[in-house]
Amino acid sequence: MNFKLLYSLLIVSAALSSCIDEDINIDPNRPAAVPTTSLIVTAQKRLVDNLRSEQVSLRGSALFVQQLSQNTYTSQSRYDIPFSYSADYWQGLYLTLNNLQEIIELNSNAATRDIVTANGAGRNATQIAISRVLKTYAFYALTDVFGDIPYHSYGNNDPAFQALQQHPDNITPAYAGQEKIYADLLKELRESGDTLLKYAAEKTFGAADIIYAGDNAKWAKLANSLRLRLATRLKIKNPELYQQHIADALAKGVIAGNADNAIYKYSSSSPNEAPLYRATVTANRKDFALSQPFIELLKGENNQLPAADPRLSIYALKNNAGAYVGLPYGLTEGEAGKFSATQVSLPGTVYNAANYGEVLMEYSEVAFLISEYNNWSQADYEKGVRASLEKWGVSAPEVDTYLAALPPANQRNVLNQKYIALFTQFLEVWSEYRRTGYPDFLIKKGDVVYTGIIEGNPVSYTFNPLFGDGGAPARLYYPVKEQTVNKSSYQGAIAAQGNDVLETKLWIFK
Repeated sequence: MNFKLLYSLLIVSAALSSCIDEDINIDPNRPAAVPTTSLIVTAQKRLVDNLRSEQVSLRGSALFVQQLSQNTYTSQSRYDIPFSYSADYWQGLYLTLNNLQEIIELNSNAATRDIVTANGAGRNATQIAISRVLKTYAFYALTDVFGDIPYHSYGNNDPAFQALQQHPDNITPAYAGQEKIYADLLKELRESGDTLLKYAAEKTFGAADIIYAGDNAKWAKLANSLRLRLATRLKIKNPELYQQHIADALAKGVIAGNADNAIYKYSSSSPNEAPLYRATVTANRKDFALSQPFIELLKGENNQLPAADPRLSIYALKNNAGAYVGLPYGLTEGEAGKFSATQVSLPGTVYNAANYGEVLMEYSEVAFLISEYNNWSQADYEKGVRASLEKWGVSAPEVDTYLAALPPANQRNVLNQKYIALFTQFLEVWSEYRRTGYPDFLIKKGDVVYTGIIEGNPVSYTFNPLFGDGGAPARLYYPVKEQTVNKSSYQGAIAAQGNDVLETKLWIFK
């Protein structure tokens, strides 16, 4: 289909299209409106492809939180992040947002709103509601990476919200501040969740909905669960809004078990395999291994968590010697070359599969959020750990043994378990690290990452990042194209937020 282009890219194509006489070569047998079932399939895949992309996920947030290390081409683990990574992520998510906005417009336009409900696609209100939930997810994934961004709201006409405007096209929208964006994201989730609850017994989009197969009730739970996630970001900055949304979301119903988890399952056939599979198996590369700090944590060798984690055998493969060995984090390319892929633990086969189901949100996270809300409650902490273990297929006896060995619930212990449970959801792990500072054992500039004998000689390797202030990046650069296409708005965002560098902390994480 000829998708509407995102607000600030591909302007030349838009200009060319304006020169074409649209009355020529119109096929009277082809409907003018694209089926919304086709649009939702495209939007969901684009969303997850970009959330788990090799550029921003595997070569970005997975490294920043030191769950993965780079085996070759190690510059990203030392924070040399190409500008093209930002551009691809930005463009991909705004294209996703355009797909979702088109669904909303087709369901709102008097000329098309009756057509798009045909063939089991569902009522207008619930198609709009699910699209709003997914828009919220895409915008949260943008603002948590960049900070102030062009933003659009379904039900808020704030003049600062100028993205996705197409009547007429607005290719130079202002950037909205995170304080406004987060408040509106919560509003969008509350309203869309309420709509989906109203029609909870109905289906929307049917089989075209890869995440929930059209189950409105589960979409309502996801909307309310995402409110827990986003409201918790505001716990210190806006306690009233935090309390209001958490209480309301819990009262209306959140994800209550692994059966409610929001999962986008990929296909075993090309070109629809999962992103990690494409980056490793399809590309025939072994660029990523489990990091030494993460492996030590899972093996019970970190004094903060002296218990062997049964997820180790799922998260990691044994090396050729039959052992779980993490790759030291943040090595130079020359240093990393001393550790072959056969010596370290590569990603496990369960999640490095073509048809892996990428998680957008799951019950274990909900339980940890509730534990935090309840002053780090022990019961919810244990529910979160149990849910994660069971999701990964750990046997019941192993679950019980591990739970019995857990240190008691407190901020550090709950957040350490959350760090483990969110594995593969690297953007959220990075956001949680920036919000809380946990785990607090991650390697920083000047730390020794390896001491041992290499090729008969004693060596000691330290972590020396190429960019940033020595800690994990606080954000990514804006796409270079923004500096020319949308220069005034870009400059306004920099003036409000801080320099366009990795170490500029975002409002939501200050």
